[in-house]
Amino acid sequence: MRVLFDHPDPFALAHGGFQIQIEQTRLALIQAGVEVEFLQWWNPRQQGDLIHFFGRPKADYIKLAHDVGCKVVIGDLLGATGARSRGQLALQRLCTNLFRKFMPPMFTTRMGWDSYRLADACIALTPWEAHLMQYLFGAPRERLHVVPLGVEEVFLNQAPAARGQWLVCAATIRDIKRVLELAEAAILAQTPVWIIGKPYSDSDPYARSFFALCKQHPQTLRYEGPIQDRAKLAEAYRAARGFVLLSAFETRSIAAEEAAACGCPLLLSDLPWARSVFGAAASYCPLGGAAATARLLRAFYDHAPTLPAPPKPKSWPMVGRQLNEIYRMALS
Repeated sequence: MRVLFDHPDPFALAHGGFQIQIEQTRLALIQAGVEVEFLQWWNPRQQGDLIHFFGRPKADYIKLAHDVGCKVVIGDLLGATGARSRGQLALQRLCTNLFRKFMPPMFTTRMGWDSYRLADACIALTPWEAHLMQYLFGAPRERLHVVPLGVEEVFLNQAPAARGQWLVCAATIRDIKRVLELAEAAILAQTPVWIIGKPYSDSDPYARSFFALCKQHPQTLRYEGPIQDRAKLAEAYRAARGFVLLSAFETRSIAAEEAAACGCPLLLSDLPWARSVFGAAASYCPLGGAAATARLLRAFYDHAPTLPAPPKPKSWPMVGRQLNEIYRMALS
């Protein structure tokens, strides 16, 4: 079985969790005995049994693949969609169905709505997003699979360490992750937070505002950029008082999974993705203003030493074996 990976966005333009997911999934599948290549759009002679498309392809993409006997598995991220209210989701479903009925096929094909129906399998990272794929786009239930993110062994096998005084947030420095809002709440709450990550560009206005705030409050805000060494990042999680991620939306946070693997108590945005993954094993903070967030942040900081550790997530080899079985089902 030869699997081809495809993804629309170059890694050089946007780092983040999707890149880690794709790279680690490839390594896990190779370990499971699957032959994996990146799809070479310029190579007309490249052959594969199955394409795993990370994202949402156009319906015509899937039809062309089927014409040459190649199965297609799609793994889309519905983070922004999943953060909408139930009323907004119902309206989106209504509009999608109306557009399908009255708009020309050229328009609906480009939106990729029918891709969920045409794909040989649909991979969702959370039960909530699996529900959305079926509710909004009509993905067949029998082709829906929930496959979580894995965690590298360096996070699962770290020796216990004494917890320090810093809460840790690992995220890209951008508005979606709301690290500036977290920093403002931390200052109000007088709660020390260590933010680990980097922006897409140092000239981004949001990132510059965050940098300026860190310089003004070095006793409360710790920022030294990203930690590229995975073992050192695991050490940071092990020594943290707790992990905080108050993003506006997520699909499934690799950073939160890594922190959970290191036994870190979690404070996450109160969104369906987080509750569907961690349930009662995490603390939650509604999206709101700095004052309300500060009160919850301080309460989490005070209680973190007594909170139980979250359950251990799956390792990447376990994820690789699960995907291998899904590929075989799609091919059969």
